[in-house]
Amino acid sequence: MNKKIEEIVIRDEYITLGSLLKFCHVISSGGEVKMFLGQGAVKVNGVNETRRGRKLYPDDVIEVETRTLKIVK
Repeated sequence: MNKKIEEIVIRDEYITLGSLLKFCHVISSGGEVKMFLGQGAVKVNGVNETRRGRKLYPDDVIEVETRTLKIVK
């Protein structure tokens, strides 16, 4: 089954992973980011990511829970 990829449009050069998770309502507050990422629940471009400050640029693909997100300009 093909997953639907949600496109996330950014205006700036990049968005941090923590900001993206809050923007997409995956978490409700910044305080939850570190714990959430520590569970190994997020992949960026197919690699597990635990850094909330990870900069995401256009064409990066993020897998979180049952969602696949793609950063676009």
